[in-house]
Amino acid sequence: MRKIDLTNFQVATSETARDINRRIMLNLVRKHQPVSRADLARHSGLQRSTVSAIAEQLLEQNWLKEGAVGQSQRGRKPRFLHLNAQRAGLFGINVRPGITYMALANLNGEFLAQDTIPTPVQFSQFIDEVSQRIQSLKTTYPEFSYEGIGVSLPGRMDMASGRVVFSPNLGWEKEDLKTSLESATGLPVELENEANTCALSEFWFGRETEGVSNLVAVAVSEGIGTGIILNGQLVRGPFGLTGEFGHVSLVEDGLRCSCGNRGCWEMYASNWAALRYFAEANASDSKRGRDQHPSRFVHAFEELLRLAEQGDLGAGAALDQMAHYLGLGIALLVNGLAPDVIVVVGEVTRAWDRVGPIISETVKRHSFSQATTRIIASGPAPLPRLRGIIAFMLQKRFGAPSIA
Repeated sequence: MRKIDLTNFQVATSETARDINRRIMLNLVRKHQPVSRADLARHSGLQRSTVSAIAEQLLEQNWLKEGAVGQSQRGRKPRFLHLNAQRAGLFGINVRPGITYMALANLNGEFLAQDTIPTPVQFSQFIDEVSQRIQSLKTTYPEFSYEGIGVSLPGRMDMASGRVVFSPNLGWEKEDLKTSLESATGLPVELENEANTCALSEFWFGRETEGVSNLVAVAVSEGIGTGIILNGQLVRGPFGLTGEFGHVSLVEDGLRCSCGNRGCWEMYASNWAALRYFAEANASDSKRGRDQHPSRFVHAFEELLRLAEQGDLGAGAALDQMAHYLGLGIALLVNGLAPDVIVVVGEVTRAWDRVGPIISETVKRHSFSQATTRIIASGPAPLPRLRGIIAFMLQKRFGAPSIA
């Protein structure tokens, strides 16, 4: 039960009740479409007259549309309702060092278009290139009314100001991304940490997380981030910095991290860590006079995965070491939070048959909790991050309103 904050609350009014019922109705249509008004009344427990009134309002506002006429043994034949997916277009952007992914989605969360650009080092160039791509997509899909842009970032943002306050792997600090992108595109912009978007992706769209209220997403890429959903609520903390487990020290006096700390989890379990393990093993072999094939020197994590799939022992050993450290960090999450599900997100899930058992065994050895936390792999990157930032935007229309 959540305590009422008497310094920051919103009292319930008759409009609050109507807003909640409208959102319930939108979510029921989204889940069960095509669906009749009678079925909506059964699903919601509301009177049919109330359901009809809400449906008519949502039809007038173009959030719903009527479809085929159903069959009925008696009385008037039902008209099935659908979510009007073309009512609004949503832009999702996933920014990563090296490459930025973009997508245009409809209200059903379906991707209509995807694009990528190399992530510019200069912030101003990033704003220019992204705004140009967005304008091009708006021209290609003129039938939409555009709701806004959601941006997923590898770091933490000040939610009040829209500034990037902590993103060591991206190299942006104190940049006013929200205001800059809004000025360039004319659309409202919302920012979210990439790990949080991964958590939202699983919470809204995950097939293995239906009915789950406590979930942690471990986003593995150049670094490691964690998105935490407890009791159905995304946990951000007062400054949006909750969940920076990637910068918790696992190794005392270990390697120095870009954040300034030593021995951070992401220094031992990220994509870059696996590449380092592989390079160090190569250097060791070279000193011993062993022959090296040029293809064994890799610069991208995808290359390492491909070598491991081809049976390369060195690449496999690097992944095994990465998986061990992933398990150590995940054991901390199990012990400290005991969530229902922990979802691993990132390119490493491509090798889940190999790394998954190592992670599970490591967690088992280092977890004293009696929690029955399931550890699962998400879909291919970068889709969880893009799906998650779209889910973040959809929450404005489909999420529960905040009161009290």
